[in-house]
Amino acid sequence: MIGNANTPRNVVINANCIDAMRTLDKGSVDFILTDPPYVTRFRDRQGRTVANDDNGRWLRPAFNQMHRVLKDGSFCVSFYGWNKVDLFMGAWKAAGFRIVGHLVFRKRYASSARFLRYEHEQAYLLAKGNPVRPEHPIPDVLDFPYTGNKLHPTQKPVQALRPLIEAFTKPGELVLDPFCGSGSTLAAAQKLGRDWIGIELDSDHHGTASKRLVSPQRNRPAA
Repeated sequence: MIGNANTPRNVVINANCIDAMRTLDKGSVDFILTDPPYVTRFRDRQGRTVANDDNGRWLRPAFNQMHRVLKDGSFCVSFYGWNKVDLFMGAWKAAGFRIVGHLVFRKRYASSARFLRYEHEQAYLLAKGNPVRPEHPIPDVLDFPYTGNKLHPTQKPVQALRPLIEAFTKPGELVLDPFCGSGSTLAAAQKLGRDWIGIELDSDHHGTASKRLVSPQRNRPAA
């Protein structure tokens, strides 16, 4: 499917996502599914960190650009850090998003344990304008299989992302992930016959995502 003049399809861009999204056409994206840094100074057991996880300066300009490039009447799903929800909520509302749902991804393991054992991830469903309600709404609690985080310190499972893309897009539509990491969102979109754009600041993760998305033939479902 041919996209807008300044909005490429099926590419992984190695850049700051704010700068990259500024080059995309307004209203050229059908759906955004993203896992931004949680602003928690994350460090995993191997000492791996996430770029820009030590500050929230990027939050408002990034979500401003996401709102600009998203089509009116469409959705954005954003993961977030539960203990920084005030920062995320402020950025979403300032950009113009309406909060229309909340998603919980249940794990069969604890990612950490302090006062509680943390056995879930979470995301908000954000709307631009007034989207049409899905004919078959998906549950707001979904399973979150363990990836082993081999490709990225906070790698999301493709299996948990596929239901979101299936529910909120049609084959051939364009899915954007401005913080694409190892490319799980892009892999899910590709498997479902959607077009995709990934943006990743870290050059190593960009390389991982690019290799992961190389395929001799797009896996589009039969018409």
